[in-house]
Amino acid sequence: MNKTHVIEHLRFALEAQLQNAKAAAKAAHDAATHEESVAETQYDTLGLEAAYLAQGQAERVNECYRDIQSFNTVFKESEFKKVREGALVCLIDEQDNEKWFFMGPSAGGLVVTVKEQPIYVVTREAPLGKQLIGKSLDDEVELSIAGKKQLYVIEQLI
Repeated sequence: MNKTHVIEHLRFALEAQLQNAKAAAKAAHDAATHEESVAETQYDTLGLEAAYLAQGQAERVNECYRDIQSFNTVFKESEFKKVREGALVCLIDEQDNEKWFFMGPSAGGLVVTVKEQPIYVVTREAPLGKQLIGKSLDDEVELSIAGKKQLYVIEQLI
């Protein structure tokens, strides 16, 4: 797996999230400031609801900017003897199935596909992230998925 390609895909995905958040924030702002959002009675809350939505969307835009900034910091890391933020990790299960993870500072759950291989962003707060942080090549990780225990070995650490 080429980590440079993974980073490029992650940058693109984070930027796409930012653009989507900006578009949603603009739409929410436009709805909140539209003349139809003006309250006609004391019980008319359409404008208030639209304003809350616009505020939430603006916060999401700020979160996207913070995600990009924090990822730019970990993208600069290159040498990994142990799993930490910025590491690209390949886990292999008992049936020799590979799963790739990028230890991100945020944006857990983001998935990018590189050469038909999904790469999952996991943070240190996630159950898998807690298991992976500090582990080394060939260390074992045990996860419980849907009540079933699964054993993985760290096959690659980039």
